[in-house]
Amino acid sequence: MICADIVLVSSNRQGCNISIVSEVIKLDQDAPSLNKNSMLLLSFFCFWFFFNLKKDNSLITYFMCILHYFLHISRNKPLRGPTCGVENMLFYAITEGREHVPVSQFIAALRKTGLHVSDPRLKESMDKLRQIMRESVGEVLIDRELFHRCVGGNISLLMQAFRKKFIIPEFAEFAEKINKIYKTVKNQDEGKVANYIPQLAKFSPELWGVSLCTVDGQRHSVGDTKQPFCLQSCVKPLQYAIAVHELGTENVHRYVGMEPSGVKFNMLSLDDDDKPHNPMVNAGAIVISSLIKVKHFMNFVKRIAGQEFVGFSNATFQSEKETGDRNFAIGYYMKEKKCFPPGVEMIDALDFYFQLCSMEVTCESGSVLAATLANGGICPITDERVLSAEAVRNTLTLMHSCGMYDFSGQMAFHVGLPAKSGVSGAILLVIPNVMGMMCWSPPLDRVGNSVRGIHFCQELVSLFNFHNYDDLRHFVKKQDPRKQTGDDNIGSMFQLMFAAHNGDLSALRRFSLFSMDMDQKDYDSRTALHVAAAEGHLDVVKFLTKTCKCLFIFYLLKNQVNQKMDGWMDG
Repeated sequence: MICADIVLVSSNRQGCNISIVSEVIKLDQDAPSLNKNSMLLLSFFCFWFFFNLKKDNSLITYFMCILHYFLHISRNKPLRGPTCGVENMLFYAITEGREHVPVSQFIAALRKTGLHVSDPRLKESMDKLRQIMRESVGEVLIDRELFHRCVGGNISLLMQAFRKKFIIPEFAEFAEKINKIYKTVKNQDEGKVANYIPQLAKFSPELWGVSLCTVDGQRHSVGDTKQPFCLQSCVKPLQYAIAVHELGTENVHRYVGMEPSGVKFNMLSLDDDDKPHNPMVNAGAIVISSLIKVKHFMNFVKRIAGQEFVGFSNATFQSEKETGDRNFAIGYYMKEKKCFPPGVEMIDALDFYFQLCSMEVTCESGSVLAATLANGGICPITDERVLSAEAVRNTLTLMHSCGMYDFSGQMAFHVGLPAKSGVSGAILLVIPNVMGMMCWSPPLDRVGNSVRGIHFCQELVSLFNFHNYDDLRHFVKKQDPRKQTGDDNIGSMFQLMFAAHNGDLSALRRFSLFSMDMDQKDYDSRTALHVAAAEGHLDVVKFLTKTCKCLFIFYLLKNQVNQKMDGWMDG
């Protein structure tokens, strides 16, 4: 208590900010005593400091802050208070500084980052929250205690999300731009629904949906994204990837080539080695069907889709078999040319191929399929490695060169991204290391691609720098959603100082959560702690010294004391 008494007497003599001083003394009294030598030394320094610095109130206030911090550190006592800990910073960043918020506001804040309550990584947290809501009468408000209880196991994921460390940091803004493209493309009324498979002809030409999933599991959907539809040829990259994953590249390409065919996808055509040209045409996909195991294929695709919806349309399967004369002809032609592995029955391979084409997904589950490919074979919403890196690389290469039927060259030229289309109106689009997308609209153009889907891909790449060669030097710059806006040094320093000057604790919590340098200096070497102390914002000072542990002030104080002492010596 000697130290506290001297501080109080000295500060009264100097007339400094008494609220800061009182807070330091109150916290000092709560702590256990220092050893005698440390206390005598610290007391002597306090006495000398205050009786020699005249009325330099801002410097005295700095010292009060540092004294409080130093006392607690030297005693190995954990710093206390409502702002201590990463979890509390995250809570206040989400609630914008309030102590209680409705569950709906928490969910809305979560969605702005791109995370959904259905995300498997959040399942445990969301289950706890739902149980509490069921057991409660009336609206449930989230406070710090409930927040810690429910989401404590997902702090790392949520910190990434709210610190904007995901691949698309400004996700809400990006989603709005996707919605605008969707609405623009919706006006396209060209194309015809495929009718050579009767089951496909039943879909309305007005259906139009787009879903995306980033490599960090951020999700967005717009339009008819919950309507199941058949994969058709969109299954071809999946079956090829699974075959390479299980058998290896060399074994698979003994039976199928890797060159664009130059002819329609359902032509009776083989290369010079009597092999199908590539796995993305019907002949190649039928051969690939003979290489993979039948029993586990559906479960494998579900794992790629993060256990989201993957179904099967028996009606489409029967329709495929009844109208599949062209595929039967391809099958018999390849049988005559001995294209199948030894011991394989052509009819069985063809039957399995029809089943694969009849598998169903939605835009939402299809986007996760694409995102797993974009993420190098690791499903972004389960963090499970499902496909080998080799399988994914090969698949994306063939999608880029052969995936869009007779439009593959134009797709590579104008869009520059791996994609695969199907006659159901689906387009599986992969933006490597960024996201996967599924577009679906039944009306097709003359080569069998979704009219709206193609226009969407073109509009997407005209706005964002997703084309493979958009990053070339001296190229016209497009928007890059992977970059965080407003993160320049001057702008962040100004925001930090402004928040400290106004005592805006909510903003400071948010800046700290986003990994802003809380010790950065302005033009005359002032920090946020300097400004907050000078303005008398006690709560901000406590936050900066305890939670953020701003230490630059030690060096600033040392320099200012040295300058004072040099002045006295010269005098």
